[in-house]
Amino acid sequence: MILKSCVVLCCVLVCVLGDEKYTDKYDNVNLQEILENKRLLEAYVNCILDKGKCSPEGKELKEHIQDALETGCEKCTDKQMEGTTTMIDHLVKHERAMWKELTDKFDPKGIWRKKYEDRAREKGIVIPED
Repeated sequence: MILKSCVVLCCVLVCVLGDEKYTDKYDNVNLQEILENKRLLEAYVNCILDKGKCSPEGKELKEHIQDALETGCEKCTDKQMEGTTTMIDHLVKHERAMWKELTDKFDPKGIWRKKYEDRAREKGIVIPED
């Protein structure tokens, strides 16, 4: 009976943990406002790179960025996935120096960078050679 209870408990834990998503608490942050304001964008990037103070949203992003990068954002909500794509495309196209700093820190071997840049190319974004 105890073994049966343990098996059921393990199954429940797997189901709960397997469906884990990042918090949606900040899903309504206006990304367009951040992208259109270089000072604000730099503040977020500096937070993530440990070069500046972090807002609560920045802290949350910093806490999950490595995992999201490596898993293709599998724990992201639909809104977070859309925002991630928008942000990466913007950085690749318009803020190459920031993109390089972020990828140097979180993807020094370039494993994930290629995937995201290839996806940007498929959308017609021209990526200059570094």
